[in-house]
Amino acid sequence: MSDASLDQKDLKRRMSGALEKLREEFAGLRTGRASTSLLDPITVDAYGAKMPMVQVASVSVPEPRMLMVQVWDAGLVQPVEKAIRESSLGLNPITEGQTLRIPLPELTQERRKDLTKVAHQYAEQARIAVRNVRRDGMDTLKKMEHDSEMSEDQMHSQGDEVQKLTDSVIKDIDQALETKDADIMQV
Repeated sequence: MSDASLDQKDLKRRMSGALEKLREEFAGLRTGRASTSLLDPITVDAYGAKMPMVQVASVSVPEPRMLMVQVWDAGLVQPVEKAIRESSLGLNPITEGQTLRIPLPELTQERRKDLTKVAHQYAEQARIAVRNVRRDGMDTLKKMEHDSEMSEDQMHSQGDEVQKLTDSVIKDIDQALETKDADIMQV
């Protein structure tokens, strides 16, 4: 038997990636304050492909409850407006030439509850991604043990490390969700 081991750094990188994606998704959930990151999750049908908003327009915050989108190509004003209207953010842009003004309405209690449900869905998707990485790591360990690259004790020891890493990242996901919930529900 050799001293084979699982690449823990790769597992950590992949699990951390799920946490970072969750944080990006949370940034797109509005909490009543205007933020340029609010429109980040929106993709626009442009030039025969789906493109992120930042690749077709610039987004600014001229007022605390207003977003302004400056579309670079006049032919994309309608697709950008359509993408914003059809997003789950409940926004209603006002078009002025190549500029879209997006007033942010006051959040109702019902809308806040809907946003927390979306946040919980995002968090669950992140947890599933982390568990899938854990499963991949555990499968690799079992294969290495089956192929006599490591002992059963080594497999269990490294499996415990994979589980500790998983628990740590899931705890971070739960903490991020708790923070976002509080941010959404604050009045």
